[in-house]
Amino acid sequence: MNSRTPIRPDSTLAAEFWERGRCESCPVYDMHAHMGEWPAIYFPRGEAAQMVRSMDAAGVRLTCFSHHASLLAPDVGNSACIEPVRAFPGRLRAYMTINPVYPRRVERDLDSFDSLREIFVGLKFLAGYHNVPLEDERYRSALEFADARALPVLMHTWSNSPFDGPSHVRAVAGRYERVQFLLGHSFNDDWASAAAVAREHPNTYLELTSVLGRRGVLEYLVERVGSRRLLYGTDLPWFAEHQAIGSLLSADMTDEDRHNILHRNAEAILRA
Repeated sequence: MNSRTPIRPDSTLAAEFWERGRCESCPVYDMHAHMGEWPAIYFPRGEAAQMVRSMDAAGVRLTCFSHHASLLAPDVGNSACIEPVRAFPGRLRAYMTINPVYPRRVERDLDSFDSLREIFVGLKFLAGYHNVPLEDERYRSALEFADARALPVLMHTWSNSPFDGPSHVRAVAGRYERVQFLLGHSFNDDWASAAAVAREHPNTYLELTSVLGRRGVLEYLVERVGSRRLLYGTDLPWFAEHQAIGSLLSADMTDEDRHNILHRNAEAILRA
């Protein structure tokens, strides 16, 4: 095989990516990203302009992020998201982080959501970091808010977590059926539970940050769940767009599956 032979000769998208470093014929929507500094870690592309340059290089049309400050600095909160989205309209959208440890902050944030729809696409839950189970009463107002508006809610999920494991997701997905739950990390390593939850609850989508780069897992989820229930995400700036897209294009699936994962499913969620 010479250097110009695509790894997957059956895929026109893969051939285009290997040749050009991006797929002009296939827009990419990154549905799980972050922004800003993190203690003790250097991010070469952690701010808005740097992230957009990384997106441009890989052919990413839109990135939906939650700012690190909104996750762990309640004194700053979701205000950190506003300026970056306004600086790059059409390229960046944000999730409004819900920190149930501060219920008055949650109330104020939800009150502002409708007036900031050009900024926020949905909500973000980080139950495993905030140490509040998803079905806890402190999440109820946010879940009812999202259900009334049929919003996407990106949730950090993890295997065997006492806060956001499979049983906790089942509890809220079955109760709030108009919410589109995006299961960040797909219960990392518990792929059987991820597939089972997605099959049981049609309002759930498996986000692939922890999957891309794991040999055979993406194929397993496509077979067990179907590509219409999978979402591309990278955790940018924690991980790189080119590596993630390359992993997806190298997997054993059809280009129709790749189109679903890279943009069609996200487009449907964002139009809803």
